[in-house]
Amino acid sequence: MLRNLEFRILLLIMFCITFAAAVVAALFLSLQAAVLIAITSVALITCSVLFTRWRYREIEKLSGYLRQISGGNYALDIRDNHEGELSILKSDIYKVTLMLSEQKEYLQNDKLLLTNAISDISHQLKTPLTSMMVMADLLSNPELPFEKRVEFTRNISNQLKRIDWLVTSLLKLSKLDAGTVTFKENVIPIESLIQKSVEAVSIPMDIKDQTLLIEGEESVTFIGDLNWTAEAIINILKNCVEHTQKGGLITISISKNVLFTEILIKDNGKGILKEDIPNIFNRFYKGRNASEDSIGIGLALAQSIVRSQNGDIEVTSKQGKGTQFLIKFYPKAVK
Repeated sequence: MLRNLEFRILLLIMFCITFAAAVVAALFLSLQAAVLIAITSVALITCSVLFTRWRYREIEKLSGYLRQISGGNYALDIRDNHEGELSILKSDIYKVTLMLSEQKEYLQNDKLLLTNAISDISHQLKTPLTSMMVMADLLSNPELPFEKRVEFTRNISNQLKRIDWLVTSLLKLSKLDAGTVTFKENVIPIESLIQKSVEAVSIPMDIKDQTLLIEGEESVTFIGDLNWTAEAIINILKNCVEHTQKGGLITISISKNVLFTEILIKDNGKGILKEDIPNIFNRFYKGRNASEDSIGIGLALAQSIVRSQNGDIEVTSKQGKGTQFLIKFYPKAVK
């Protein structure tokens, strides 16, 4: 405590004041008054020193707590039920400790998610890469029949397209997660959105001889980003096309009320198992009815896009009767 320069200066000032008061009392009053003033001042100085020493000890304890907290011990509870500056400081330190503990837990969860994501991405890339390496070795054989050479070349091309789609989707998801995507807020006619989305799945629908039915008022509008929203709708339509049998029906219904704009996309395919429904928007999740080529990222991307534009997606499904995706966009002011 005495090593503190400020405290030594304070003691010196107090002793000087005491000495001056005693001298003045001795000169103008009496020796007894001077002695009384000196005794009283010494008692006050002693009390002040003892109180300051106690405060220094409490501050030293707080310093010890802070060192433990900086070392990662967030289980400390230094609060007390007293009033005063030190109690307020203890309470504030405890609040900061809780905040640091929550942040540590959040970072640990983030680290776990990142580790799982990297593992999933590695798995998704390893399978087509292994397949392409095998086919590339076979293509180097000069005696390989022409038909097999064409087949392997086509397979390699398909696998490269799959990898390109995966990487592109992951980049989009990472941008959405980082909040670096700036969504436009334009008045978008639903007709333009549906037309742009359907164009991307028209070929696979034709191959499977599927029928597309559009219901509702196509003059309906909503506020959002045309390209990003079309990306979400395309991924949902791809899921419907993939899980609907040849000759099946896919319906897009459009409606609007004072609360939201609604897009209902449904199919009459094989449906989603009840236990898979809560997880279909999780990245890399593949339900038991998913195809072998499914990666499990399209619906996660669709949900991120919709939610980033003040919207939401709900899914309901019955085994063997089809699935429906209900997309709602809630109104917001035009900028």
